[in-house]
Amino acid sequence: METGRRLLLRRWAARAVIAAGLVFVALVSCDLIIRRSTKDQLHDSIESIPTNEVGLVLGTSDRARGGGTNLFFKHRIESAVALYRAGKVKHLLVSGDNGTLSYNEPRQMRRALLAAGIDSTRITLDFAGFRTLDSVVRAKEVFGQGSFTIISQRFHNERAVFIARKHGIDAVGFNAPDPPAWWSIRVWLRERLARVKVFSDLLMGTQPRFLGDAVHIPPASIDSTESIGELSSDSLNVMD
Repeated sequence: METGRRLLLRRWAARAVIAAGLVFVALVSCDLIIRRSTKDQLHDSIESIPTNEVGLVLGTSDRARGGGTNLFFKHRIESAVALYRAGKVKHLLVSGDNGTLSYNEPRQMRRALLAAGIDSTRITLDFAGFRTLDSVVRAKEVFGQGSFTIISQRFHNERAVFIARKHGIDAVGFNAPDPPAWWSIRVWLRERLARVKVFSDLLMGTQPRFLGDAVHIPPASIDSTESIGELSSDSLNVMD
């Protein structure tokens, strides 16, 4: 009887080791593929990055878990402003989660950009950027952009640019500064899992949660209106 239990425990232990090994291989492989395939499309300096009509700013909360300033948000906004002022992007598409009445990433980003002096007619809001996949694919399918600059931290840009390229989008990434390492350990761990999900999404043909009617972003030489981005919220019945 005791021998049988030991054999059973050994089998389960062996299976657990094999499963853990497979998970490790998946995590490392997905990470390496994404990093290596996007390294030439990522830029740390304004001087090196090509000019695009539109910069896609990926959303996050303006507040950290403890209630203080979220440095991921702060650095993304500062980077978007720097690109705009340097003429490297002419229009900013801010895309994020707007899933509840009390949480609205696009409006938070818009307020921060306006406070930094960005012309309101050069900001478009996408209220249905619930995931990076949604933000990137909607920039093409809803907002009509076949090429654009993605603005976020390097770890996020690697994944976002990879997704963009797999969907036929000519995207580059501008890397906002990273917060201190101790600030972002939880984010780093979550990112490893998100990279595996990228390949799962590709295999399953996953599409954005909402698409909806097309929204035109006019060239910089033509005045737009503050309500451009509102169309995506209204037409999709997304809470705002």
